Amino acid sequence: MEIGVYHEFHCRPDETAAAAFEEALEQIEAADRWGLDAIWLAEIHQQPRRSVLAAPLTVAAAIAARTRRIKIGTGVQVLPLCHPLRLAEETATIDQISKGRLLFGVGRSGNPRSYVAYGVPYSESRERFLETLEIVKQAWSQPTFSYEGKYYSFNNASAVPRPYQQPFPPIRVAAASEETFPSLGEAGYPIFVAVRSGSLSGLAPDLAAYRKAYREAGHPGEGEVYLRLTLHIADTGRQAREEAEESIMSGYRTLSTRLENSPNRRRAAEAKEVRTITYEEVMRDKVIIGGPESVADRLQQLHDELGLNGILAELNFGALIPPTAMTRSLQLLCEKVMPRLR
Repeated sequence: MEIGVYHEFHCRPDETAAAAFEEALEQIEAADRWGLDAIWLAEIHQQPRRSVLAAPLTVAAAIAARTRRIKIGTGVQVLPLCHPLRLAEETATIDQISKGRLLFGVGRSGNPRSYVAYGVPYSESRERFLETLEIVKQAWSQPTFSYEGKYYSFNNASAVPRPYQQPFPPIRVAAASEETFPSLGEAGYPIFVAVRSGSLSGLAPDLAAYRKAYREAGHPGEGEVYLRLTLHIADTGRQAREEAEESIMSGYRTLSTRLENSPNRRRAAEAKEVRTITYEEVMRDKVIIGGPESVADRLQQLHDELGLNGILAELNFGALIPPTAMTRSLQLLCEKVMPRLR
Protein backbone atom coordinates (compact mmCIF):
# COMPACT_ATOMS: atom_id res chain seq x y z
CA MET A 1 0.00 0.00 0.00
CA GLU A 2 1.40 3.38 -1.02
CA ILE A 3 1.67 5.75 1.94
CA GLY A 4 1.56 9.46 1.16
CA VAL A 5 0.92 12.70 3.00
CA TYR A 6 -1.49 15.40 1.84
CA HIS A 7 -0.06 18.85 2.67
CA GLU A 8 -1.77 22.24 2.55
CA PHE A 9 1.17 24.42 3.69
CA HIS A 10 -0.90 25.89 6.50
CA CYS A 11 -0.11 29.39 7.70
CA ARG A 12 -0.96 30.03 11.36
CA PRO A 13 -2.22 33.53 12.37
CA ASP A 14 1.10 34.28 14.10
CA GLU A 15 3.22 32.99 11.19
CA THR A 16 4.66 34.73 8.13
CA ALA A 17 4.28 33.23 4.68
CA ALA A 18 8.05 32.73 4.49
CA ALA A 19 8.02 30.75 7.75
CA ALA A 20 5.08 28.66 6.57
CA PHE A 21 6.89 27.67 3.37
CA GLU A 22 10.13 26.85 5.18
CA GLU A 23 8.39 24.81 7.88
CA ALA A 24 6.49 22.70 5.33
CA LEU A 25 9.52 22.20 3.08
CA GLU A 26 11.62 21.05 6.06
CA GLN A 27 8.91 18.50 6.94
CA ILE A 28 8.93 17.19 3.36
CA GLU A 29 12.74 16.93 3.32
CA ALA A 30 12.52 14.92 6.55
CA ALA A 31 9.81 12.70 5.05
CA ASP A 32 12.11 12.00 2.10
CA ARG A 33 14.84 10.86 4.53
CA TRP A 34 12.37 8.77 6.55
CA GLY A 35 11.15 6.89 3.47
CA LEU A 36 7.65 8.29 2.84
CA ASP A 37 6.34 7.16 -0.56
CA ALA A 38 4.68 10.38 -1.75
CA ILE A 39 3.89 13.97 -0.85
CA TRP A 40 0.62 15.39 -2.20
CA LEU A 41 0.29 19.15 -2.69
CA ALA A 42 -3.07 20.86 -2.36
CA GLU A 43 -4.14 23.81 -4.53
CA ILE A 44 -5.96 26.39 -2.39
CA HIS A 45 -6.96 29.87 -3.55
CA GLN A 46 -8.57 32.83 -1.78
CA GLN A 47 -8.11 31.42 1.73
CA PRO A 48 -5.15 33.31 3.25
CA ARG A 49 -5.93 32.25 6.82
CA ARG A 50 -5.80 28.61 5.78
CA SER A 51 -2.94 28.08 3.34
CA VAL A 52 -0.15 29.63 1.26
CA LEU A 53 -0.27 26.79 -1.30
CA ALA A 54 -1.84 28.53 -4.30
CA ALA A 55 0.92 27.53 -6.76
CA PRO A 56 1.55 23.79 -6.27
CA LEU A 57 3.63 23.36 -9.41
CA THR A 58 6.10 26.01 -8.26
CA VAL A 59 6.32 24.28 -4.90
CA ALA A 60 6.68 20.88 -6.60
CA ALA A 61 9.74 22.18 -8.45
CA ALA A 62 11.27 23.33 -5.16
CA ILE A 63 10.60 19.91 -3.62
CA ALA A 64 12.16 18.17 -6.62
CA ALA A 65 15.34 20.17 -6.04
CA ARG A 66 15.44 19.51 -2.29
CA THR A 67 14.65 15.76 -2.27
CA ARG A 68 15.95 12.61 -3.91
CA ARG A 69 13.40 9.78 -3.84
CA ILE A 70 9.93 10.85 -2.66
CA LYS A 71 7.17 10.96 -5.29
CA ILE A 72 5.68 14.44 -5.81
CA GLY A 73 1.93 14.54 -6.40
CA THR A 74 -0.61 17.25 -7.09
CA GLY A 75 -3.58 16.64 -4.85
CA VAL A 76 -5.27 18.04 -6.83
CA GLN A 77 -4.41 20.36 -9.69
CA VAL A 78 -7.63 22.26 -10.46
CA LEU A 79 -7.77 21.77 -14.23
CA PRO A 80 -10.54 24.23 -15.18
CA LEU A 81 -8.39 27.11 -13.85
CA CYS A 82 -5.35 26.20 -16.00
CA HIS A 83 -4.25 26.85 -19.57
CA PRO A 84 -3.76 23.27 -20.83
CA LEU A 85 -0.65 23.75 -22.98
CA ARG A 86 1.18 25.72 -20.29
CA LEU A 87 0.12 23.10 -17.74
CA ALA A 88 1.49 20.29 -19.93
CA GLU A 89 4.84 22.06 -20.22
CA GLU A 90 5.16 22.96 -16.54
CA THR A 91 4.27 19.48 -15.31
CA ALA A 92 6.62 17.87 -17.82
CA THR A 93 9.37 20.18 -16.61
CA ILE A 94 8.81 19.04 -13.01
CA ASP A 95 8.85 15.42 -14.18
CA GLN A 96 12.19 16.04 -15.89
CA ILE A 97 13.75 17.88 -12.93
CA SER A 98 12.63 15.15 -10.53
CA LYS A 99 13.68 12.34 -12.92
CA GLY A 100 10.21 10.84 -13.15
CA ARG A 101 8.80 11.43 -9.67
CA LEU A 102 5.65 13.37 -10.66
CA LEU A 103 2.19 11.97 -9.88
CA PHE A 104 -0.50 14.01 -11.64
CA GLY A 105 -3.59 14.23 -9.44
CA VAL A 106 -6.40 16.29 -10.95
CA GLY A 107 -9.88 17.50 -10.06
CA ARG A 108 -12.38 20.33 -10.29
CA SER A 109 -12.43 21.55 -6.64
CA GLY A 110 -15.59 22.23 -4.68
CA ASN A 111 -14.69 25.84 -3.87
CA PRO A 112 -16.62 28.31 -6.07
CA ARG A 113 -14.59 31.23 -4.69
CA SER A 114 -11.59 30.09 -6.70
CA TYR A 115 -13.63 30.17 -9.90
CA VAL A 116 -15.04 33.61 -9.15
CA ALA A 117 -11.54 34.99 -8.56
CA TYR A 118 -10.29 33.53 -11.85
CA GLY A 119 -13.35 34.64 -13.80
CA VAL A 120 -14.38 31.09 -14.73
CA PRO A 121 -18.05 30.08 -14.25
CA TYR A 122 -18.28 27.00 -12.04
CA SER A 123 -21.06 25.73 -14.33
CA GLU A 124 -18.35 25.20 -16.97
CA SER A 125 -16.06 23.25 -14.64
CA ARG A 126 -16.91 19.73 -15.84
CA GLU A 127 -16.53 20.51 -19.55
CA ARG A 128 -13.35 22.51 -18.96
CA PHE A 129 -11.92 19.72 -16.81
CA LEU A 130 -12.44 17.06 -19.48
CA GLU A 131 -11.14 19.27 -22.28
CA THR A 132 -8.03 20.33 -20.36
CA LEU A 133 -7.16 16.77 -19.34
CA GLU A 134 -7.46 15.51 -22.92
CA ILE A 135 -5.23 18.32 -24.23
CA VAL A 136 -2.57 17.70 -21.58
CA LYS A 137 -2.46 14.00 -22.43
CA GLN A 138 -2.10 14.73 -26.16
CA ALA A 139 0.57 17.37 -25.54
CA TRP A 140 2.55 14.98 -23.34
CA SER A 141 2.40 11.99 -25.68
CA GLN A 142 2.74 13.46 -29.19
CA PRO A 143 5.57 15.49 -30.82
CA THR A 144 2.91 17.83 -32.22
CA PHE A 145 -0.85 17.82 -31.84
CA SER A 146 -3.96 19.60 -33.04
CA TYR A 147 -7.18 19.97 -31.07
CA GLU A 148 -10.48 21.74 -31.66
CA GLY A 149 -12.64 22.15 -28.57
CA LYS A 150 -15.23 24.42 -27.00
CA TYR A 151 -12.72 26.38 -24.93
CA TYR A 152 -9.34 25.74 -26.59
CA SER A 153 -8.02 25.12 -30.08
CA PHE A 154 -4.49 24.19 -31.16
CA ASN A 155 -2.97 23.62 -34.59
CA ASN A 156 0.31 21.69 -34.80
CA ALA A 157 1.29 22.73 -31.28
CA SER A 158 4.03 21.07 -29.25
CA ALA A 159 4.77 20.92 -25.54
CA VAL A 160 8.42 21.37 -24.60
CA PRO A 161 9.79 19.45 -22.82
CA ARG A 162 8.07 16.09 -23.01
CA PRO A 163 7.75 14.22 -19.70
CA TYR A 164 10.54 12.07 -18.28
CA GLN A 165 8.01 9.24 -17.73
CA GLN A 166 6.70 7.74 -20.96
CA PRO A 167 4.15 8.05 -22.35
CA PHE A 168 3.31 10.38 -19.43
CA PRO A 169 3.15 10.56 -15.61
CA PRO A 170 0.49 8.55 -13.73
CA ILE A 171 -2.88 10.32 -13.66
CA ARG A 172 -5.31 10.07 -10.72
CA VAL A 173 -8.67 11.81 -10.58
CA ALA A 174 -10.65 13.06 -7.57
CA ALA A 175 -14.11 11.50 -7.22
CA ALA A 176 -16.68 13.18 -4.98
CA SER A 177 -20.14 13.26 -6.55
CA GLU A 178 -22.23 10.10 -6.88
CA GLU A 179 -22.23 10.16 -10.67
CA THR A 180 -18.46 10.64 -10.86
CA PHE A 181 -17.54 7.17 -9.58
CA PRO A 182 -18.97 5.11 -12.46
CA SER A 183 -17.87 7.63 -15.07
CA LEU A 184 -14.26 7.48 -13.87
CA GLY A 185 -14.47 3.71 -13.68
CA GLU A 186 -15.65 3.57 -17.27
CA ALA A 187 -12.77 5.86 -18.29
CA GLY A 188 -10.28 3.63 -16.46
CA TYR A 189 -8.70 6.26 -14.21
CA PRO A 190 -7.32 5.59 -10.73
CA ILE A 191 -9.29 7.69 -8.24
CA PHE A 192 -8.92 9.70 -5.04
CA VAL A 193 -11.67 9.53 -2.44
CA ALA A 194 -12.05 11.47 0.83
CA VAL A 195 -14.18 11.27 3.95
CA ARG A 196 -14.13 14.71 5.55
CA SER A 197 -17.89 15.14 5.33
CA GLY A 198 -18.81 11.51 4.71
CA SER A 199 -17.81 8.40 6.63
CA LEU A 200 -15.28 5.64 6.13
CA SER A 201 -18.04 3.03 6.20
CA GLY A 202 -20.02 4.96 3.57
CA LEU A 203 -17.33 4.61 0.91
CA ALA A 204 -18.14 1.00 -0.04
CA PRO A 205 -21.17 1.65 -2.33
CA ASP A 206 -19.35 4.34 -4.31
CA LEU A 207 -16.29 2.14 -4.74
CA ALA A 208 -18.48 -0.76 -5.83
CA ALA A 209 -20.03 1.45 -8.53
CA TYR A 210 -16.57 2.56 -9.67
CA ARG A 211 -15.21 -0.98 -9.88
CA LYS A 212 -18.31 -2.33 -11.63
CA ALA A 213 -18.03 0.31 -14.35
CA TYR A 214 -14.27 -0.28 -14.57
CA ARG A 215 -14.71 -4.02 -15.17
CA GLU A 216 -17.61 -3.61 -17.60
CA ALA A 217 -15.50 -1.22 -19.69
CA GLY A 218 -12.92 -4.00 -20.11
CA HIS A 219 -10.04 -2.41 -18.22
CA PRO A 220 -7.51 -4.81 -16.63
CA GLY A 221 -7.61 -5.35 -12.89
CA GLU A 222 -10.05 -3.75 -10.46
CA GLY A 223 -9.09 -0.08 -10.70
CA GLU A 224 -6.97 1.82 -8.18
CA VAL A 225 -8.34 3.67 -5.15
CA TYR A 226 -6.39 6.13 -2.98
CA LEU A 227 -8.01 7.39 0.21
CA ARG A 228 -7.35 10.83 1.70
CA LEU A 229 -8.11 10.88 5.39
CA THR A 230 -7.33 12.84 8.52
CA LEU A 231 -4.72 11.09 10.62
CA HIS A 232 -2.73 11.96 13.73
CA ILE A 233 -0.20 9.75 15.52
CA ALA A 234 1.58 10.27 18.83
CA ASP A 235 3.61 7.99 21.06
CA THR A 236 0.45 7.01 22.96
CA GLY A 237 -3.20 6.92 21.97
CA ARG A 238 -4.21 9.32 24.74
CA GLN A 239 -1.58 11.85 23.70
CA ALA A 240 -2.72 11.63 20.07
CA ARG A 241 -6.37 12.25 20.97
CA GLU A 242 -5.52 15.22 23.17
CA GLU A 243 -3.16 16.81 20.63
CA ALA A 244 -5.62 16.52 17.75
CA GLU A 245 -8.97 17.46 19.33
CA GLU A 246 -8.86 21.27 19.14
CA SER A 247 -7.54 21.33 15.60
CA ILE A 248 -9.87 18.69 14.20
CA MET A 249 -13.00 20.20 15.75
CA SER A 250 -12.00 23.65 14.51
CA GLY A 251 -11.55 22.12 11.07
CA TYR A 252 -15.04 20.65 11.14
CA ARG A 253 -16.60 23.95 12.22
CA THR A 254 -14.95 25.65 9.26
CA LEU A 255 -15.89 22.78 6.96
CA SER A 256 -19.59 23.07 7.82
CA THR A 257 -19.62 26.61 6.44
CA ARG A 258 -17.91 25.55 3.22
CA LEU A 259 -20.30 22.62 2.79
CA GLU A 260 -23.37 24.84 3.08
CA ASN A 261 -22.13 26.82 0.07
CA SER A 262 -20.87 23.84 -1.92
CA PRO A 263 -22.13 23.29 -5.49
CA ASN A 264 -21.85 19.55 -4.80
CA ARG A 265 -25.34 18.38 -3.72
CA ARG A 266 -24.02 15.53 -1.60
CA ARG A 267 -21.64 17.79 0.33
CA ALA A 268 -24.27 20.46 0.86
CA ALA A 269 -26.64 17.85 2.33
CA GLU A 270 -23.96 16.80 4.82
CA ALA A 271 -23.51 20.32 6.23
CA LYS A 272 -26.05 19.92 9.04
CA GLU A 273 -24.46 16.70 10.31
CA VAL A 274 -20.98 18.22 10.26
CA ARG A 275 -22.18 21.35 12.09
CA THR A 276 -23.30 19.35 15.15
CA ILE A 277 -20.78 16.51 15.12
CA THR A 278 -18.91 15.52 18.31
CA TYR A 279 -15.26 14.53 18.67
CA GLU A 280 -16.29 10.98 19.56
CA GLU A 281 -18.33 10.72 16.34
CA VAL A 282 -15.44 12.11 14.31
CA MET A 283 -13.01 9.57 15.76
CA ARG A 284 -15.45 6.70 15.13
CA ASP A 285 -16.48 7.49 11.56
CA LYS A 286 -14.09 9.87 9.84
CA VAL A 287 -10.49 9.94 11.11
CA ILE A 288 -7.72 7.75 12.48
CA ILE A 289 -6.06 8.95 15.68
CA GLY A 290 -3.87 6.94 18.02
CA GLY A 291 -0.50 5.37 18.71
CA PRO A 292 1.48 3.71 15.90
CA GLU A 293 0.17 0.17 16.46
CA SER A 294 -3.52 1.07 16.55
CA VAL A 295 -3.16 3.36 13.52
CA ALA A 296 -1.39 0.63 11.54
CA ASP A 297 -4.07 -1.91 12.49
CA ARG A 298 -6.88 0.44 11.41
CA LEU A 299 -5.17 1.23 8.10
CA GLN A 300 -4.71 -2.46 7.41
CA GLN A 301 -8.39 -3.03 8.19
CA LEU A 302 -9.42 -0.29 5.75
CA HIS A 303 -7.08 -1.72 3.12
CA ASP A 304 -8.73 -5.12 3.44
CA GLU A 305 -12.32 -3.82 3.58
CA LEU A 306 -12.11 -1.25 0.78
CA GLY A 307 -9.33 -2.65 -1.41
CA LEU A 308 -7.18 0.46 -1.07
CA ASN A 309 -4.05 0.96 -3.12
CA GLY A 310 -2.81 3.78 -0.92
CA ILE A 311 -3.59 6.63 1.45
CA LEU A 312 -3.02 10.38 1.54
CA ALA A 313 -2.68 11.15 5.25
CA GLU A 314 -3.77 14.67 6.20
CA LEU A 315 -1.73 15.27 9.34
CA ASN A 316 -3.02 18.68 10.42
CA PHE A 317 -6.70 19.08 9.59
CA GLY A 318 -7.75 22.35 11.18
CA ALA A 319 -4.18 23.70 11.06
CA LEU A 320 -3.84 24.06 14.85
CA ILE A 321 -1.59 21.10 15.67
CA PRO A 322 1.81 22.58 16.64
CA PRO A 323 4.70 21.99 14.21
CA THR A 324 6.60 19.74 16.64
CA ALA A 325 3.60 17.45 17.15
CA MET A 326 2.82 17.35 13.42
CA THR A 327 6.43 16.49 12.56
CA ARG A 328 6.45 13.75 15.19
CA SER A 329 3.23 12.35 13.70
CA LEU A 330 4.91 12.30 10.29
CA GLN A 331 7.98 10.55 11.69
CA LEU A 332 5.90 7.89 13.43
CA LEU A 333 3.92 7.32 10.23
CA CYS A 334 7.14 6.69 8.30
CA GLU A 335 9.15 4.78 10.88
CA LYS A 336 6.54 2.88 12.91
CA VAL A 337 3.39 2.55 10.80
CA MET A 338 4.67 2.02 7.26
CA PRO A 339 6.81 -1.04 8.09
CA ARG A 340 3.72 -2.79 9.49
CA LEU A 341 1.85 -2.28 6.21
CA ARG A 342 4.46 -3.71 3.83
